[in-house]
Amino acid sequence: MPKLPVLSGKELIKLLERIGFITVRVNGSHHRMKSDDGRVTTVPVHGNDDLPVGLLRKIIREDLQLSLEAFVDLYNQFRG
Repeated sequence: MPKLPVLSGKELIKLLERIGFITVRVNGSHHRMKSDDGRVTTVPVHGNDDLPVGLLRKIIREDLQLSLEAFVDLYNQFRG
């Protein structure tokens, strides 16, 4: 199993925008994002604080419907 990268909420939002998600609304520090195919997720942005690993894993598996390996590959392409 690949090691998950450590991401802040801002970094995750940039990555999601690159793969086709748009910000639908912002309620306080929570950004609601949606893709054209109907997937929806909420990303908390608390300054430059890192996202907890469990929350990142939940977003990847349940909201984005990706495997951890596919997400790590996407992240590596995003980082260059």
